[in-house]
Amino acid sequence: MQRLKGIGVSPGVVAGRAVLLIQRAHVLRYQIAPARLDHELRRLDESRGRSREQLVDIQTRLAQRRPELSQLFDAQLLMLDDPMLLPRAAAIVREQRVNAEWAVQQVFHEFSAVFEEVADPYLRERKGDVADLVGRLRMNLRQGVSTPRDLLRELDESSVLIADELTPSIAAQVDWTKVRGFATDAGSRTYHTAILARSLDVPAVVGLHNASELVQAGQLVVIDGTASEVILDPTPEELARAAHHADDHRPAATVDAERRRPAATADGVPIRLDANIEFPDDLAAARYAGAEGIGLYRSEFLVTSGVEDIRDEDRQYEIYRGMIEGMAPGSVTVRTFDVDEEQMASRLSQQHPLAAGWEPDEARASRQGLRGLRLSLTRPDLFRIQLRALLRAARHGSLRIMFPFVSSVEQIREARAMVVAATADLVRRGEQVPRVPVGVMIEIPAAAYTADLLAREVDFFTIGTNDLIQYCLAVDRADERVSRLYEPLHPAILRMILMVRRAASRQRIPVSLCGEMASDPALLTLLVGLGLTEFSMTPGAIPVAKQVLAELRSDELRALARQILKLATVDDIERVLLAALGRLTLIKGVI
Repeated sequence: MQRLKGIGVSPGVVAGRAVLLIQRAHVLRYQIAPARLDHELRRLDESRGRSREQLVDIQTRLAQRRPELSQLFDAQLLMLDDPMLLPRAAAIVREQRVNAEWAVQQVFHEFSAVFEEVADPYLRERKGDVADLVGRLRMNLRQGVSTPRDLLRELDESSVLIADELTPSIAAQVDWTKVRGFATDAGSRTYHTAILARSLDVPAVVGLHNASELVQAGQLVVIDGTASEVILDPTPEELARAAHHADDHRPAATVDAERRRPAATADGVPIRLDANIEFPDDLAAARYAGAEGIGLYRSEFLVTSGVEDIRDEDRQYEIYRGMIEGMAPGSVTVRTFDVDEEQMASRLSQQHPLAAGWEPDEARASRQGLRGLRLSLTRPDLFRIQLRALLRAARHGSLRIMFPFVSSVEQIREARAMVVAATADLVRRGEQVPRVPVGVMIEIPAAAYTADLLAREVDFFTIGTNDLIQYCLAVDRADERVSRLYEPLHPAILRMILMVRRAASRQRIPVSLCGEMASDPALLTLLVGLGLTEFSMTPGAIPVAKQVLAELRSDELRALARQILKLATVDDIERVLLAALGRLTLIKGVI
């Protein structure tokens, strides 16, 4: 038995098998049940097969344009057959009974250590090839298992979460009926995860420094938030004590009671909390969480799922109608396809190999190129199919149409003209078409800086913070070399959000905010202080947001926001924000 002392931020005692979440490597580590071992090994083998197909395809395309560059991928193809890579990962899965993502990451660490000791600069640079290949393998392993919430569904027993750091946006996605408590290396009493833990009524210990290194996946652990400690390999007596406390500790009941209450601040300012969903099946989770509506439905799943025929207007209509009726009387905001040209071309070639008639320029295809509304406008036939399906579905409830990746007034006008054309198509069929509000996602700095102009053309705004932060700060979150620069609290981001909110207010159109910022309770309170009152977030974050907001006054949050807008650095902003929230919530009994 080993005791680790930390800072208890949420009382209670629970026991469970450890699940490790290492955010630095963006990999969740959990133990595999013996019955699932073959399944995990198949996932690893399928990832190898998909990676090989992708590399061969890239090499073939390059050979047609730049033959000298195609040889660069020979090394990665050879690595796929190296016994020290995937066979070694498979051995780790078998021996340690851990998930394939973690095994691949561990092999990468082993490779990295070898390359660091190589004296030859050329050979040392081959570490980049390994990193690129490992990233591709991990990407292919994520197919169908894309979020920590999805991964945690794989657990076969009640568990406790051990993490280097647990952000509120990740914690809000966890199924706390399976995960009994958590412990983190980082954190303090005023850290925003402490606010989250108390709001969830989940036992938690933070500030452990190296728990994620000491604890093994599947190890039996007791988390004692009352005594501020984590016990590894507890005695039968410690397990009995945890079981006794667990009988009186029912966080799910607390969350369930909160979900029915409308969101509002302590001084009665109503706050609208909608849900982001990706699949129609997520609708039940949104309703259960207490969402007032769907603030963002990502319709591109029709393209990326590989199941639906995106040229089938009737099928799209059925999907949209089902969501609108299922969420009634709440509203549903559907974002038109937000895919890039490569994703669209791949889908069309699979469904209509002879009729696609369009392939992307592979040398230029990127997430910054033809994407979102830009791409839809280049494919008016597909765009009108989607618009007609949406307009037909609008007869069955409250629908809003939202265009993604907008950067100019011209694009909005062209898109609205397409809505008019789609309406005319339906009228000629003899169908009635209701008026449907049309809005845009503000996710490109150009859109934010011209928000006053865009506001004259649309019925509503939604601020998409994930892409707005990425493009404003020129940070690719998938690039671990610069991902630390992805800062939601950067002064530029806060000022940009305020600018968009003011532009919408002057034009008297509603503005909401979606993305990871909305799912973080600490950042949410700051956003309320900036004057925002409508948010869309992952369903699991809604009960937490309601409870945190109910403990704080809007005038206190406005004063805090005014103070923060004067600060020059992210560190200063985070320090002032967390200290203020810690002080306010301590006074009100949240922490």
